[in-house]
Amino acid sequence: MIKHTEIVLIDQWKDIWEQTKKKAVLVFKHSTTCPVSAHAYKEFTSFDSPVETYLVKVIENRTVSNEIESDLGVRHESPQVLLIADGEAVWSASHWKITKKELTKALISL
Repeated sequence: MIKHTEIVLIDQWKDIWEQTKKKAVLVFKHSTTCPVSAHAYKEFTSFDSPVETYLVKVIENRTVSNEIESDLGVRHESPQVLLIADGEAVWSASHWKITKKELTKALISL
């Protein structure tokens, strides 16, 4: 199981977003009440990521989730995973498309 940092503050997100100009990260937007999101979360946390991973609980931290949507210009969905590099979302997937296989393919393309 991978370790991830939970993003709970907009300032925390802004710092992470700035860091993506130097290194890629994965951000997982998770609805803690959705069974599809629970399945995607299992895929995400069982994936051995070579980049840092972050979690946003969209119900509990709606303002952070909205800020990510606004900053990256990627319409919010949950569950959703975003691969962010150079300050931009270079890949995203949602719902049943969040799998270890798809995450692996996305990171190979970096």
